[in-house]
Amino acid sequence: MEYSSAEIAAIVKKVISDMGSTEENNGADVPIGVSNRHVHLSREHLDILFGKGYELTKAKDLSQPGQYAANEVVTIVGPSLRPIEKVRVLGPIRSASQVEVSMTDSYVLKVKPPVRESGSIEGSAGITMIGPKGVVTLKEGCIIANRHIHMGIADAEKYAVSDGDYVTVDVEGKGKKTRWYGVQVRVNKNFALEMHVDTDDANAAGIGNGSLVKIVKE
Repeated sequence: MEYSSAEIAAIVKKVISDMGSTEENNGADVPIGVSNRHVHLSREHLDILFGKGYELTKAKDLSQPGQYAANEVVTIVGPSLRPIEKVRVLGPIRSASQVEVSMTDSYVLKVKPPVRESGSIEGSAGITMIGPKGVVTLKEGCIIANRHIHMGIADAEKYAVSDGDYVTVDVEGKGKKTRWYGVQVRVNKNFALEMHVDTDDANAAGIGNGSLVKIVKE
């Protein structure tokens, strides 16, 4: 029996789809969002880096309502004096500036950021940000974001968890089955269901944006 090119393409597509289902959908229903290095800026620091009264311009919306990636980027520099360029600014502006990097980035920068929940910057690492109009050196504000899951009220009820709980997450990556412990749950009526990890975590587990993982309560 001979197959046409269209039939062969359909068969291949189905096989690949089935492989993906076996790999990632074995009880997994929480989508992954991979977070690359980025910065959040205060009004004061936005003015210094981009000019007085400057407003961020939206490049695209992020998965969490009201959050967006801006067109604006900065350069970050640590004690190594090896700059990392084109670090994306995320909006909207915050009360305090924050720089989120991966462990790999920290080796390049020669900084020692703690693993923290976003917004918890007291006593964290210092870092310098360079924009088109100025330079800001933070005494604290550089962190490695902890693994966490955003979810709405209905999702929290479904998984029987509360804001601030910690769960275990099973990951069926590309040949790299992984289990993450101590994943923080963040519940808010405005949140969309998504687990956030950084590029180091994603690469190590063989997953990417849209991969599905499974919550296992601790």
